[in-house]
Amino acid sequence: MNFSEVFKLSGLLCKFSPDGKYLASCVQYRLVVRDVNTLQILQLYTCLDQIQHIEWSADSLFILCAMYKRGLVQVWSLEQPEWHCRIDEGSAGLVASCWSPDGRHILNTTEFHLRITVWSLCTKSVSYIKYPKACQQGITFTRDGRYMALAERRDCKDYVSVFVCSDWQLLRHFDTDTQDLAGIEWAPNGCVLAVWDTCLEYKVLLYSLDGRLLSAYCAYEWSLGIKSVAWSPSSQFLAVGSYDGKVRILNHVTWKMITDFEHPATITNPKIVVYKEAEKSPRLALGSLAFPPPRAAASPLASTESKYEIASVPVALQTLKPVADRANPKIGIGALAFSPNSYFLATRNDNVPNAIWIWDIQKLRLFVVLEQLSPVRSFQWDPQQPRLAICTGGSKVYLWSPAGCVSVQVPGEGDFQVLSLCWHLNGDSLALLSKDHFCLCFLETEAGSVQPSDSWAATGRTCA
Repeated sequence: MNFSEVFKLSGLLCKFSPDGKYLASCVQYRLVVRDVNTLQILQLYTCLDQIQHIEWSADSLFILCAMYKRGLVQVWSLEQPEWHCRIDEGSAGLVASCWSPDGRHILNTTEFHLRITVWSLCTKSVSYIKYPKACQQGITFTRDGRYMALAERRDCKDYVSVFVCSDWQLLRHFDTDTQDLAGIEWAPNGCVLAVWDTCLEYKVLLYSLDGRLLSAYCAYEWSLGIKSVAWSPSSQFLAVGSYDGKVRILNHVTWKMITDFEHPATITNPKIVVYKEAEKSPRLALGSLAFPPPRAAASPLASTESKYEIASVPVALQTLKPVADRANPKIGIGALAFSPNSYFLATRNDNVPNAIWIWDIQKLRLFVVLEQLSPVRSFQWDPQQPRLAICTGGSKVYLWSPAGCVSVQVPGEGDFQVLSLCWHLNGDSLALLSKDHFCLCFLETEAGSVQPSDSWAATGRTCA
């Protein structure tokens, strides 16, 4: 495993291009585009204000930079660096900006969600879509780029409109049986649209492309409901994480629940492997004198190497007692994600913040639990294989695969605190992002996985 040098960064804005050739990063008001292989700067663009959001077009030929405070979007071309586009929403303001799947239209959401403006880069025409709903996930595109579903709110009711992306014509418009719609998402095959309600009402609705209600699912009533939703890449399963600490798996044939995954605070099943992160004891040379540590090493953020150990059951995981009188309590399944082959599901229970749970979807059972020394901030699957990268806001990155897991110290001067991460399309490198810097982590590709080192935990029981 190798690491690049450290580069400056602002706002955790660093993204690989969809074709995997480029890496875009932001430093205040500058956009830097690098070659992924050499990390040489290919283009340097200067925006009118500090950049708050960047996004590549699907064909990797353009990149947009949104400056929400100024109500501005600037678009840059990699093929023609002298060409650029500036979109000013004026007094309407700007709260969100994204590409359409064709990479030639930009959708801007104005302040207070009064409307969505569709700007065409080819014809310079402008279209307007009224009544977009302010919610977690109000816009979703099918994977083939043909259709867009939009959550709307009008006359105190929730609606969904389905548009054809080629000409922005309205295909279907239907109301949803929700109190306060919280999000929508197409299945990866584009055949079914999942709609879920506010956390105060447990309800998942499944609609066909023509607006027919296929099924409605409610697990319980009179308690906080849905917190996270994820489709499996195969479109066969819909995972619904809720505030009661369970993940319920719905199947694509009957849309009924086939199982639920509980997240107990104590692991008692001997068939489940629990990896606990532990600090490595430093090896002291004989005759070494106990000098006081230098100022940098004495800081509380000073990093120490760690390793994974297999814990013997029963294992009591560290739990967090939620504050009962505050909004958005730290309970329930706050994050979940399927592996690219749909074989595994990774989850995080917010009141067990240090643990990642990995479930075997083929056998519908808990497979592995990883308990970190610090709360998990982010995790993401390798796009090419079942390999999970995890960060906890410290100076290490963690990798798990069915073969085992590893803790890797990010080298460099000072303390590089990994707050977020993202995989390259090929799964051979990983961008590690801190508050003010980023670096690339290059993984050995021999046999498609990282080679074991002394930081790897024994894995005999994992494959049992």
